[in-house]
Amino acid sequence: MNIKKIYPWIIVGLLWGVALLNYMDRQMLSTMKDAMQIDITELQSATNFGRLMAIFLWIYGFMSPVAGLIADRLNRKWLIVGSLFVWSAVTFSMGYATTFNQIYGLRALMGISEALYIPAGLSLIADWHQEKSRSLATGIHMTGLYTGQAIGGFGATIAASSSWHTTFHWFGIIGIAYAAILIFFLHENKEHTAIQKIRKSRNPDEHTPVLKSLSLLFSNIAFWVILFYFAAPSLPGWATKNWLPTLFSENLNMDMAEAGPLSTITIAISSFIGVIAGGILSDKWVQKNIRGRVYTGAIGLGMTIPALLLLGFGHHMAGAIGAGLLFGIGYGIFDANNMPILCQFVSARQRATAYGIMNMTGVFAGAAVTGLLGKWTDGGNLGLGFAWLSAIVLVAIALQLYFLRPETDNMQ
Repeated sequence: MNIKKIYPWIIVGLLWGVALLNYMDRQMLSTMKDAMQIDITELQSATNFGRLMAIFLWIYGFMSPVAGLIADRLNRKWLIVGSLFVWSAVTFSMGYATTFNQIYGLRALMGISEALYIPAGLSLIADWHQEKSRSLATGIHMTGLYTGQAIGGFGATIAASSSWHTTFHWFGIIGIAYAAILIFFLHENKEHTAIQKIRKSRNPDEHTPVLKSLSLLFSNIAFWVILFYFAAPSLPGWATKNWLPTLFSENLNMDMAEAGPLSTITIAISSFIGVIAGGILSDKWVQKNIRGRVYTGAIGLGMTIPALLLLGFGHHMAGAIGAGLLFGIGYGIFDANNMPILCQFVSARQRATAYGIMNMTGVFAGAAVTGLLGKWTDGGNLGLGFAWLSAIVLVAIALQLYFLRPETDNMQ
């Protein structure tokens, strides 16, 4: 067996594990409020718990473009290993926390360390996978995020059988051990790195300062379109994460204990299918038509439009589940093609920076829509809010199809 042929997929497998731990560690806190508030009484306040969740989101968002800039300039292997070690150590340390301020500070540190991973991980995958496999590789990696989110949801279940302290300890130990494994098996693409060094030696000016690098990025009209194309679907993406259980509960007249698992599992399974299907379709289509990735992404987003309308106005179990499945598959197809489309318009030297900015925009869009839908929920209009999000997605599709006309599948 030729190790050179299979190692790009070993990279995907290794980073799949990191992606799982990335979302598992951040998600588990949301399920452990009841267990933790017995020892840390400040968590009995929903306002304080909201502050705890928000500090991670805001720091993660602000750090994302910084993380991208760092990933474009440092060895990504050590950046990934280091960030995994730090956030796992933070998770481990949370088991020793005795006050709200300690948990708050650790959660902020987790926002910094976790933000460093995604830009570095996706740009490393992009270096190891070219036209024939890039979308599929990205899609498989994204399933790690979905799996980690699902496993993190069982944090309360594990805490109930032992304690919340022990749960944090073991989740942290797993991450620290995995970081040690990556030291020996995770590597940069030496061929790609050599090409970049040759290019820099021939054109010394290409190693641009940070401000000039950002200026070049923002002077690229295609990047602005991609930025909106990424941010617009983030609105319904975060809406389903944070408000779909409530919507199911209200529209289907079911208890939240049933609505929560039903909505989460529906989206998780369908998104898993979507990223794999979207990756395979895009990789095949781009070999016949250079706009294949753009078209695949548009198909995925197109599927979310009727799904959002059905979710917003549906009041029957079959319709709601069907709409959830349609949304998840469509969003998964979209998710698998973000980085591959970015590679068609942004050079390898700026990809991590570009994705970091995209990630920040998506997170802030999510924070905004979460607050807005909260107000709509208080007014009894949550379903209408979901339906209106379909209009924003439609605009994103129109801009994407009109402006994104790549000339290559791998901008150098």
